[in-house]
Formats: sequence, structure tokens, C-alpha cells
Amino acid sequence: MGQKTIVGVTDAVASQRAVDWAAERAAARGDRLELISVLGDEVGVVGEGEVIEDALPLTRSLLEREAERVRALGVPVEARVERGKPVEQLIEASKGAALLVIGSDYRGPEFGPARGPHGIRITAGALCPVAVVPDLDLTGRTGVVVGVDGSEVSELAIAFAAAEAQRTGEQLTAAISWSPVAIPLSVRSYPEDYLQNMQALTEETLAISIAGIPQMYPDLDVRRIVERSYSPDTVINRLASHARLTVIGSHGRGRVARFILGSTSQQVLARLATTTVVVR
Repeated sequence: MGQKTIVGVTDAVASQRAVDWAAERAAARGDRLELISVLGDEVGVVGEGEVIEDALPLTRSLLEREAERVRALGVPVEARVERGKPVEQLIEASKGAALLVIGSDYRGPEFGPARGPHGIRITAGALCPVAVVPDLDLTGRTGVVVGVDGSEVSELAIAFAAAEAQRTGEQLTAAISWSPVAIPLSVRSYPEDYLQNMQALTEETLAISIAGIPQMYPDLDVRRIVERSYSPDTVINRLASHARLTVIGSHGRGRVARFILGSTSQQVLARLATTTVVVR
């Protein structure tokens, strides 16, 4: 039996998209799913017990409907209801998983502001890679985008992205950006050789980072993007707006430091352009 993927389930449309995405991937890879819904802790308010008693069968019914959709694809699936705080429960469930999948109700900038910290805290604290599925119709999208910065966690992101692109036969876009050192406003411009050297150094970093891909996946089509930008997340999400999947690494300190993600990964998640996997 393949690896286990955990999916956080609610009654939101984005959750259904997350289940669909996870089920399709599991079917292709021979993996199994575990669907989890979380009911909040009791706080002792009068009438609370009745609310929870009503919610339990409804939640179990929801999970069973989702499980049936997964089984229809031939994917082994289990389903369970947990009690407690959703963030903490999903992080705990991630311990034995290869991937945690959650939905996001973000539907693009035209539908309102960026989402709050709930999904970001889950992603930051999880003990496995996390896929965040937006409430977007991704039909017709193709390609995998990976953010590169030359770090060890970036290498993990590249490995994940390359494997996904190879599995689906899609192009892999490896993107890296650089920004010049900040200078006083009185300085009008940068020396041209400095800018050229920064570009060349960044191109070299990208080349080194993806050097092993041709040996592992000789038929994989790899596109390289090197851009000058003060906002790496803007570059990634622009490329992701046409892609099926984006993969990024997180330099955050996780659970020890209040569920902090690295700034780039947090900004990418705040304005999702496609399904995005964060590896640590």
C-alpha cells in the first residue's frame, strides 16, 4: 500500500476541492487517504452539549459522503471525527503522513482581501508537506512551478516539484529572483556591471540547484526563470496563475515560534494563484 495523505474536511466548497485534488493524486500514485473533521472543544456554555450532539451525526455523514466519492476512484480511505482545536488536531495528524491537504476559501483578489492566519498556522506547524487547495477552477491549467533560492529546503521543494511534473508529464518551471542592495534615494542608479553580476550569480545558483534533474528525469521539460524583483512571492504567483501546481519551501521556525512561516511562503499562501505545496 502507498503513502498516507491526510485531508482536513469541512462543509466548505474549498474542502471538496481539496478532497478531489487529494483523491486524484492518490489514485494516480497508489496512495491512501485519511479524511479528518474536527469539532471544537467544549467550553461549558449552557446548551453546548446539545449543539455538539447535533453536529456529530452531521459531521459523520459529511465524512462518509466524501469517503464514498474517494472510494469511487478506487482509493483506500478512512474517515474520523476529532475533538479539539482544528489547527492542533491537524498538526498532530500530520505526524505519520506523507502529505497534509487543506482547502482555502481564497478565490482571488477580486473577491476580497487575503485570508486570515488559520491555514497558514496549519501549514507552518505541520510535520509533513502541506498542499493548500484554493477555491478556484483550475480546469485546463498545466505545469508545475517551483520557487528556488539555493537553500536546503529549496532543494526539497525542487525534488517534490520535479517528481510531480514527471508523474503528470508536465513542464517544470524553476523560478528564482534577486534584488539589488538598497541604496539612498540620492543615488540615481546602480552600476551596470553590478546588475549584470547579480543576474549572473543568480542564474548560477539556479543552475546548481536543478543540476541533478536531467539525470533523474531525462525527459522532463525544465524552464528556467531568473528575474529581478523585490517580491519573490509576486514572481511565483504570477507564474502560478497559469500552472496546475506550485511548490515552495518554508524557512519559518514552525511550532516553536508561534507557527511562523517564511515571509515569501506566507505571502504566496495569502494570495493563492493555484494549488500550492509547502515543504519544510
